[in-house]
Amino acid sequence: MLNQLITGSLVIVATLLMQVAFVGFAIARLTAISDWFRSGNFYAKRIAILVAMTLWILAGLSAAVWTWALFYITMGVFDDIETAVYFSTVAFTTLGFGDITLDEKWRLTSALMAANGLILFSLNTAFLIEAMRRLFQPIDDELTAKSVLDPSSKRDVS
Repeated sequence: MLNQLITGSLVIVATLLMQVAFVGFAIARLTAISDWFRSGNFYAKRIAILVAMTLWILAGLSAAVWTWALFYITMGVFDDIETAVYFSTVAFTTLGFGDITLDEKWRLTSALMAANGLILFSLNTAFLIEAMRRLFQPIDDELTAKSVLDPSSKRDVS
């Protein structure tokens, strides 16, 4: 049991560091393109940035799943990569079909992987929400200011 906790915790640390690097890179890129974003068609740029951020985060989550799969291959838990990736994906997303299970020697690591998935999905959700809040804030402030200052705009207060 102790072996499972130690090795599983090390994989969690590795996937967490990878995901933080993915998020850090996304923050750096968003910062670098902030001037570009503020000019031109805000709506098209919002959509493009949201799609790019989502795909980037999905790549980071996929890297975490592959890290777990490679861990299982290295430990001899699975013989082929397809089964290892399939099991890792199902456990990481907490779907847990139960069609493939681990023997007693490694089964605790699947629970650690599920916890790892919850943590990383939460981290990424928080990042996406905050990034979108910041991306939408400048335009929403302008629209609100315009509607408040423009006496011809009718707002329903009911």
